[in-house]
Amino acid sequence: MGYVTRIVIIGGGPGGYEAALVAAQLGAEVTVVDCDGLGGASVLTDCVPSKTLIATAEVMTTFDSSYEELGIIVADDTPHVEQAARVVGVDLGKVNRRVKRLALAQSHDITASVTRAGARVLRGRGRLEGMQALDGSRKVVVRAADGSEETLTADAVLIATGGHPRELPDAQPDGERILNWTQVYDLDELPEELIVVGSGVTGAEFAGAYQALGSKVTLVSSRDRVLPGEDPDAAAVLEEVFRRRGMNVMGRTRAQSAKRVGDRVEVTLSDGRVITGSHCLMAVGAVPNSSGMGLEEAGVRLRESGHIWTDKVSRTTAPGVYAAGDVTGVFALASVAAMQGRIAMYHFLGDAVAPLNLKTVSSNVFTDPEIATVGYTQADVDGGKIDARVVKLPLLRNPRAKMQGIRDGFVKIFCRPGTGIVVGGVVVAPRASELIHPISIAVDNNLTVEQIANAFTVYPSLSGSIAEVARQLHTRKETGES
Repeated sequence: MGYVTRIVIIGGGPGGYEAALVAAQLGAEVTVVDCDGLGGASVLTDCVPSKTLIATAEVMTTFDSSYEELGIIVADDTPHVEQAARVVGVDLGKVNRRVKRLALAQSHDITASVTRAGARVLRGRGRLEGMQALDGSRKVVVRAADGSEETLTADAVLIATGGHPRELPDAQPDGERILNWTQVYDLDELPEELIVVGSGVTGAEFAGAYQALGSKVTLVSSRDRVLPGEDPDAAAVLEEVFRRRGMNVMGRTRAQSAKRVGDRVEVTLSDGRVITGSHCLMAVGAVPNSSGMGLEEAGVRLRESGHIWTDKVSRTTAPGVYAAGDVTGVFALASVAAMQGRIAMYHFLGDAVAPLNLKTVSSNVFTDPEIATVGYTQADVDGGKIDARVVKLPLLRNPRAKMQGIRDGFVKIFCRPGTGIVVGGVVVAPRASELIHPISIAVDNNLTVEQIANAFTVYPSLSGSIAEVARQLHTRKETGES
């Protein structure tokens, strides 16, 4: 019997469990060390729960904003004096119970598939022990909840431990009134007045969701606008929608502290103002889970932020040690974590592997409307990183959008001036996450705007706008317009 390669994966999120599946399929002996349940934060406390909550919010928004325009009459027996009351409400306790149930079911499904593939799942916290041995192996010590320890020997180790919510010293979450994004699913009642601190993706998604569910929301942003890291046109559309729906968006304002005063929360801003609400959600970024794991002692270089340095095939600076996912700080996306984990296993086990190419990554902000992006961005074009032509087409002109009562959003495509090769795109629309895929395929395969324009689209459809933008880019190339 030949030698079997031993792989130990610390962390069972997308980076870890996808790597486990690949390594097991390639014949390695795989152990996944995990302390919370497979799926990690993505499945248990972050991506899956938040998008499940947002699915309910999406129905509420559609109902609130479209039913009158579409001619739908709602039979309502609300007494005349209270006629302004919402016809539709939510039972947040029921919503959150569903959220947790689905997250747990997804985690169980992942555990079953990893076990079925032949990997061993070990419950506990793992740490590297010392430097690489003379035979090239590594030692991983696993500490179980009861304090007992087991030492594993590995030919390669993958660190995929993710991150956790960053906390401000003067705004410590208590799980009841001051919350981080992992704690919101314990709420039984809808926050009457919710202050969301942080206007990045997490803050914007939760602010929009709770606004739709019926909370009065104040969004505190330390930057000029919401979603400072996203396409500026897309962020402008979303901020306008937020304000139109009654959200109080406070730009260029930093929160210094948050404290409970009875059954209220007081948030003190950097300019001295104090705002109050029934609840406060802190969404001020994440911290990598890289401390207390013996990483630097084992030769793994950490960045100043605590993230693990990796190259494009997921190697760290320590031989035989790879890293994937949020702990690397490359891109806080489940899809990127999974790709990093797979690449690590393909590389170590000698399979064909392509280095990570971040210019083909598609991502989505699950607000309403959604914001989906792929490839090069407006900032890249404006900053001279790439020479590209841009066309943006508002959805207002799309016949299907008119029929569905969609007023906000657009399709934007970037292409190279000479060849017309598509290098990036932005879609702002309901379900933009589904509409970005044709542009992703174009970016990934170096397709031209002519090829996109010549492919049939259904009439009427929102995807018709993608072909229309491509047609305009192609026609302008033909006529020599910029």
